[in-house]
Amino acid sequence: MTPLLTRGRMYVAVFTTLYLVGFSVWFLSNGNYEFIGYIATMLVFIGVIVGTLRTSQLSDRMLWLLSLWGLLHMLGGGLRIDGHVLYAQILYPFHVDGDFTYLKYDQVVHAFGFGVAAAAIHGIVARMAPTMRTFGRIMLPALASMGLSVVNELIEFTAVILLPNTWVGGYYNLSLDLVSNTVGAFAAVLILELWRLKKRG
Repeated sequence: MTPLLTRGRMYVAVFTTLYLVGFSVWFLSNGNYEFIGYIATMLVFIGVIVGTLRTSQLSDRMLWLLSLWGLLHMLGGGLRIDGHVLYAQILYPFHVDGDFTYLKYDQVVHAFGFGVAAAAIHGIVARMAPTMRTFGRIMLPALASMGLSVVNELIEFTAVILLPNTWVGGYYNLSLDLVSNTVGAFAAVLILELWRLKKRG
């Protein structure tokens, strides 16, 4: 049986721990309790990942991608550019109208993160249900990732209720987040399935 803490996993754990500790100190020193709450949420998710690792058998590459997602999230709330957090930074002005603005760093991180989540679930499904048809291998991980994205939005909604001056945004921001989550999730599993077909062909 593969040990739970391999050398590769240890590197991921050290990297993740270092940036979580660093950002915890930074957020506390700046009174950013919204992101302290997000760090607490990340610790819960990390606990779930570690607790199910023997069953999920997530690869080191996937663990690195999940850790990178966490780092991008922390950077989004911890760095400021021209008086606003990185999450609010417009990467390309496809549409700019207050809360209905696209494309922002926030939306890219949402697409990337829930794409990674869908890819992780896809790998578990492919390993544990190898006879599942292509349609199921696409829909199940993508919909599961979208479900996780709803949990994320509920956490953000809780932050809005409990904490003043959050940077979560309004209805359009929520909707664009959900669209980004969906696009990222389906794009990831479609790419993986195309790669699977290419390897078989």
